Amino acid sequence: MSDESKAPPAVIGLGELLWDEFADPDGGTNRRPGGAPANVAFQCHQLGLTGRVATRVGRDKDGRDLVEFLTTKGLPTDLIQTDPALPTGTVGVTEGEKGPEYVIHQPVAWDALEASESIREAISEAAALCFGSLAQRDIRGRTAIQALVSGRPQSVLAAFDVNLRQDFYTADLLRESLKRANVLKLNDAEVPVLAALLGLPEEPSEFLEAAIDRWRLDAACVTRGAEGCLVQKEGERVVQVPADPVTVADTVGAGDAFTAGLIFGLLQKADAETCGRFANAVGGLVASRDGAMPDLRNEFTALREKHFGEQGASAP
Repeated sequence: MSDESKAPPAVIGLGELLWDEFADPDGGTNRRPGGAPANVAFQCHQLGLTGRVATRVGRDKDGRDLVEFLTTKGLPTDLIQTDPALPTGTVGVTEGEKGPEYVIHQPVAWDALEASESIREAISEAAALCFGSLAQRDIRGRTAIQALVSGRPQSVLAAFDVNLRQDFYTADLLRESLKRANVLKLNDAEVPVLAALLGLPEEPSEFLEAAIDRWRLDAACVTRGAEGCLVQKEGERVVQVPADPVTVADTVGAGDAFTAGLIFGLLQKADAETCGRFANAVGGLVASRDGAMPDLRNEFTALREKHFGEQGASAP
């Protein structure tokens, strides 16, 4: 097989796939596909990588519709398990004063994710994976995810995108996740929470330095909304990267798109500032559109070329 015929490197979103249900002003509900790891995989796919979602849905119409949606977007769906009893996940989303507010229903199918041989094999051949805290709220999902991340080859980048939701996390869960990851991403509201739970400094730059040192991470990042982000790679200083202003449609999924951009930059072996600028731009584009999974393939192609030149015109 020639190099040209090989599939682009894979990034696996490991965890929840669900329907985000938005309340309409007229009292109805507008639903859109979501789930942080699935969002990351979707955006990586649009960035020219092979996005794969390793998750579990119900044996119901909601689950079939999610699989059909990913199929129509060109994502492989062979790592999506079907639960015989639990329903497909759904999340109620409303806009609060400080951003989206979520009501995350349970139990649902992704709570019972299994560490199947097919997922293990896919991870062993991937370039990167992304996981968070939410899909570890149930002991079944937590056991599976931690085993899958622990069992990966060290060449596979493992990004822990914290995504704290409701009360579905503990200090122990966060520590065990960080022990298994080599990249950390969180937002500025999550920094003081993790600092208190894990005994780290609250000042964001000091937090990144301490986290990289304690867990021997390759990179860590704090997103700051319209102010951009802070990024640090192991052995380098923390850099503050401003974001270009965008007109926000909704912020659901923008942080996950940022994570996809960060992973893409790290796979390109880019420096911290380039990774941050590219991730800011990817996240900003998604924030300027409705929903967590807007079609932005053409826009992302232009972004790759802008930030990485001819090298970025194709997958790393």
